[in-house]
Formats: sequence, structure tokens, C-alpha cells
Amino acid sequence: MTDDAVSGADAMDWLTLSDVAERLGETPGRVNRMLDDRMLVAVRREGVRVVPAAFIDGDRPLASLRGTVIVLQDVGLDDEEIIEWLFAEEPSLGNAPIESLLAGRKAEVRRVAVALG
Repeated sequence: MTDDAVSGADAMDWLTLSDVAERLGETPGRVNRMLDDRMLVAVRREGVRVVPAAFIDGDRPLASLRGTVIVLQDVGLDDEEIIEWLFAEEPSLGNAPIESLLAGRKAEVRRVAVALG
């Protein structure tokens, strides 16, 4: 998938890893560990690794994101596809999965994610 593959999310706010570190009050190294631990997901846009701003909840990663990302990874999606799926309209949810996660409906999102496999 190319940098433009997530172009459907052009209206989305993207944060560089430095921006994420600043918002979370963490070091860049800690942000990289969060990526490794699947607490956050990043893609490259114009050669720079970025994270959707919606993945940050105040001064921490969105709590329901990690388990959802792991489920999506388990069904075979890569990071670009994970972000694309989270921000695309999902008919069975009636909105984009990220909107359901933000509304506290993680079980419903994960049920739909498991069905992808």
C-alpha cells in the first residue's frame, strides 16, 4: 500500500511521532515502544511516520485501541489496512469503527473485526 493508500483519510488529523511524544509527555523512545506494543499504529505519509490524532485520548493512547489493533493484526491486516479499516464506514456498525471505539463500543468493534478473518 502506498502513502496515498490512506488518502481517504485526508481530512484526518495526523501527528508525527514527535508530536505524539509531546502530547503524551513521553520520550520518542517510549512512543516507539508504544508502537511496538501495538498501543498505537503509525503509517508513512510523505516519508514521515504519523499517527492519527484520534488514537490519542488526552495524554494517553486510546485505551480500546490496543486490543482492537491486535485483533485486526491477527486477521491479517497490516498497519495501513488497520488504519484504513478503522476510519472507513462500517455498515454493520453504522459508522467508522474509530467512532464506535471513541463511543466506548469496543466489544462491538472487535466482534466485527474478528468476522473479517
